[in-house]
Amino acid sequence: MNLQIQNILAALPDGVKTVTVSVSDGIIVGIDSTPHGFIADKTINGSGRLLIPGLVNAHSHAYMTVFRNCADDLTFSDWLFGRIAPMEDQLNGEDCYWATKLACAEMLLTGTTAYYDMGMFMEEAAQACVDTGIRGVLSRGLSGAPDGVDGPNPRIDQARALYNNWKQYDNLSFLMGPHAPYSCTADYLKQAGEVAQELGIGISIHLSESESEMTSVREQYGCTPIELADRCGLLTDKTVIAHCVYATEEDIALLKARGSSVATNPISNMKLANGFAPITKMLKAGVNVALGTDGSSSNNALNMFRDLACLTLIHKANEHDPLAVTAQEAFRIATVNGARALGLDNTGEIRVGAKADLVIMDLDRPNMRPVNDPIASLCYSATGYETDTVIIGGKVLAEKGKLLNIDMDEIYAHVEKTCERIGTRK
Repeated sequence: MNLQIQNILAALPDGVKTVTVSVSDGIIVGIDSTPHGFIADKTINGSGRLLIPGLVNAHSHAYMTVFRNCADDLTFSDWLFGRIAPMEDQLNGEDCYWATKLACAEMLLTGTTAYYDMGMFMEEAAQACVDTGIRGVLSRGLSGAPDGVDGPNPRIDQARALYNNWKQYDNLSFLMGPHAPYSCTADYLKQAGEVAQELGIGISIHLSESESEMTSVREQYGCTPIELADRCGLLTDKTVIAHCVYATEEDIALLKARGSSVATNPISNMKLANGFAPITKMLKAGVNVALGTDGSSSNNALNMFRDLACLTLIHKANEHDPLAVTAQEAFRIATVNGARALGLDNTGEIRVGAKADLVIMDLDRPNMRPVNDPIASLCYSATGYETDTVIIGGKVLAEKGKLLNIDMDEIYAHVEKTCERIGTRK
């Protein structure tokens, strides 16, 4: 399919300009230069709108939409082990399919075109991605010890099966997902790294998220969680680490040396009272920093624009520096940096040769006028629901703020049944 977006303000790598963008077979083939013989099958008038690369959610747990607003105002330990884990134990594959489909719909409608997901029933999550058209980077969450130490542990085999069963889909890719040092033994972390190398995929892991994690890992291993991950062979240029709230100066130098990326989750970290990650130090050190929402149980939304606003604001206040994480930096973090972290080649930017993962924002809103600085407006003014049109791989998935091929009422009905069964109502 050939698609042309005419006369639209566009956030290009070299600045914001009014251009015409041509797309063929899912690839951007022209910016203000229509290829010879190009005939558009569909034309979009860009007047009064802003074209941006789709946002990349570099860390989430999509199935947790069923836990939205039911585990709030708790300590990290009480939240995870006292409230969330018992409800997780009651979920089945069908629950996770509909919960993930709800997550995908929310992300699409708020301008996210690609996301990373660590979860349990990942075959169903993969199906939800295929059915909605979003670009998903998936991993089976791994916890425990190697098979045979404390009994059977089938999760590594499930991760292999996920990769083998779904790798043929263009909108899916995969990472190994060891959960964290407090939920995996060191031998299990090493095994996860070995299998990732075997499959030729990267790794995502939670590290240095809380003070209790820092204390327990130091007591058990005599090092920081990030240093432990390196000892276990997990830190490579294909690794993306969630949180890093308590990353030390030495940790940051290690991340830079290994080429590993960080997915910061500012709202989740604030809600669980874990603190603020040293993002400005990471950026100055040259670490690739991406942005994530985390799950709906610790963020309550999968709207990247909320986290984009927090990213640009909290570090200014925390460091008493108005230049800490500028709007331009934050926008790169939420787009091209996220794509790099997740190994999504040729995404995250509007340029010839890039995949056409694009979002058109409606500027005809009171909160978006006047359009003095479009990038600043995305970080400081937008809510996310200015999203008008969503295009992934050249396919139009949403127009006029509505998803074209997703029945939201059906999703709501299934999710409500899950919530009633597992007891999310207080």
